[in-house]
Amino acid sequence: MKSALVTGANKGIGFEVVRQLAQNGFFVYVGSRSLENGLSAVEKLKASGINNIEAVQLDVTDPESVSAARRWIGEKTQVLDVLVNNAGISGVLPQSALESPADQFKAVYETNLFGVIRVTQAFIDLLRKSSEPRIVNVSTSMASLTLAADIDNLNYPTRYAMYQSSKSALNMYTINLAYELRDTPFKVNAVCPGYTQTDFTNYQGTSTPQEAGQRIAKYALIGQDGPTGKFFSEEYFPAPATCPW
Repeated sequence: MKSALVTGANKGIGFEVVRQLAQNGFFVYVGSRSLENGLSAVEKLKASGINNIEAVQLDVTDPESVSAARRWIGEKTQVLDVLVNNAGISGVLPQSALESPADQFKAVYETNLFGVIRVTQAFIDLLRKSSEPRIVNVSTSMASLTLAADIDNLNYPTRYAMYQSSKSALNMYTINLAYELRDTPFKVNAVCPGYTQTDFTNYQGTSTPQEAGQRIAKYALIGQDGPTGKFFSEEYFPAPATCPW
């Protein structure tokens, strides 16, 4: 049985990604900053008949937590086939390029960028042992420099300087990661789940968590003929189109 790790997986989009990967035959590790919340998520999924899951305490902002999760999962399996870097925060509001303090920027980057780097580097050895390793970094169309550069773009009536820039940096990390792994079986992509109805958006949005989870899981399940080093936002740019960087 193939295995997967999803960060920030105890609720929302991450929870749905876990469900869909488990339904596709993966054993899924449910990464959660709070182990209690992770265990609660596992119980909900098991109540629906999904048993190939297990919770793991994983705070992507804490190097010791990441290392402990790596050791714990390493005792369970020698191979990790999929890593979905889903954990993310939006940051405090309002967000201003001129007025938001640097410390507030750092807090958002700590989860949205540095957390991804920590987890990816910690688990890369297990991923390298897979015959079809996949890394999916959860991004957003709001990170597109091309779209954001249009200052009259109606998709951006409000700008979020901390959140948008952290995800743009994540996109560049995704490109560099894909480049360094270009001569291997790895497929590394950034995926926007869409404007999704979760607590992250105060339950506003045009996509359900199920739809969002499917968009992400799709790129965890691609074959060897699938893309790598791409940025997908299928709510706005239907496949096979890619979102402009």
